[in-house]
Amino acid sequence: MNPKNNPASGGVKYGSYFVLRRTICAILFLILFCAGCDLAYLFHAATGQFRLLNDSIPIEEALNNSSLTPTQEARLRLVARIKDFGERKLGLTKTENYETVYLVSPLRPIYTVSAAPKDHLTQRTWWFPIVGDMPYLGFFDLESAKEERDRLIKERLDVSLSVANAYSTLGWFKDPVTLNLIEGSTPDLVDTILHEMTHTTLYLKGQGAFNEGLAVLVGKVGAFLFFEEVFGPSHPFTEEAKGSIEDERLFSRFLASLMRELEQLYNSPINYQEKLTRREEVFAGSLEEFEHIRERFKTDRFIHFGKRPLNNAYILSVGLYHRNFDLFEAVLEKKGGSIREMLLFFKDLSKEKGDAIRHTQLWLRGPSNPQT
Repeated sequence: MNPKNNPASGGVKYGSYFVLRRTICAILFLILFCAGCDLAYLFHAATGQFRLLNDSIPIEEALNNSSLTPTQEARLRLVARIKDFGERKLGLTKTENYETVYLVSPLRPIYTVSAAPKDHLTQRTWWFPIVGDMPYLGFFDLESAKEERDRLIKERLDVSLSVANAYSTLGWFKDPVTLNLIEGSTPDLVDTILHEMTHTTLYLKGQGAFNEGLAVLVGKVGAFLFFEEVFGPSHPFTEEAKGSIEDERLFSRFLASLMRELEQLYNSPINYQEKLTRREEVFAGSLEEFEHIRERFKTDRFIHFGKRPLNNAYILSVGLYHRNFDLFEAVLEKKGGSIREMLLFFKDLSKEKGDAIRHTQLWLRGPSNPQT
């Protein structure tokens, strides 16, 4: 194999000059227009992104790489069909994302760190250009993530360190498929790509709960529709995707109930120490309840919940994705089950100032639903 095209060699890849130039421009933009940002963190993120892009190769080239297993090759070949389905059937924006693949390492390259006060269900946020307030920081190496986690713990905050399967640069760069995606399951691959395509289609600055909640809905329902069209309604992938939607409903309702109970506790007039004592009782009770519903899950999507000690940061990071599933599904139902029509509705709704989740709740409660 030509060392220049070997993803393990560190050589220059296809289109690297263009990628390098665009990356440098992006770094300069962030540094010049990011007063108040942590420039060391931005440099870490930008260089990590450049490494990911520079070590990625076109999918067609990777398919000629004999190091891929038959399963990896089959999933990689499916990526173009997933993108086409998302654009053609769901109304997702057409981009040049997921036309390359990062094969350097099987390790998942992105770690996220989130934080919250111990007596409030309110996420700590970090402000960045373009995207606004973010409810987490992303790191390309575990040690940097651990350093940030430890720093936040010293501030007496609840902290959560998690692994992200994928992420979107919202059109700034050509996002690659990562090796961990094609080493996972086929339903997860379809769900994740449609999820990330949703971010490129509609992303509201500083509104993480809306952005992630919408993407979860599109990823899961879109995956079911994809498998139904491509493999048929009785295929195991279709059945698994259907089960994933049912599990999402079940878990979302459990989580929403837990978060409402915590909000009531934290808003009560008792003192700080009493809140911390009582929240441990709430956490323990929620884990007992989760054990009762665990056997009802049809997939293993949520088997890891509660494996680590619960705290506000962890619950909020999970809630960011899963708390509002019923809300988005209700809108989808009112739009006749059409993801395309739902996205058009939300694009129109996004023109209103303020919290899009709140606007959606008010619209659903309205007697006439004037935007239908």
